[in-house]
Amino acid sequence: MDDREDFDEPELAHYEPHEKPLRSARLTRIMRVVVVIGLAGLLLPGLLLTVQTANNTAQDSCAAYTAYLAPEATSFSARFELVSASGIGWNCYAQQFGGTEVLLAAMGIIPGPAHIPRGPVEHS
Repeated sequence: MDDREDFDEPELAHYEPHEKPLRSARLTRIMRVVVVIGLAGLLLPGLLLTVQTANNTAQDSCAAYTAYLAPEATSFSARFELVSASGIGWNCYAQQFGGTEVLLAAMGIIPGPAHIPRGPVEHS
């Protein structure tokens, strides 16, 4: 009795493994490069659009915060910071007349509209 008849999988009974690979190393390398380029082409536009939208939102929110909280400021800037006092995310800074920067708001990783109170604010 042949050992090949005892297989649980009869479709593999007459399989003989190949000694050389089905595809050459050059073709495999070319296919990998094409796949990486294709993935980059799919992901990169979405990532760039997300970063641009977050930047525009942060700039608009920072302008609103500066107009309300520091109307005497000479300029403002919204920056994404990995290391800051308020943690990772977008921060809004107002630049005072003397050149000092004051943190007005920490807007988080995904900036949204400015949260400005509607009623009077007590300043202490």
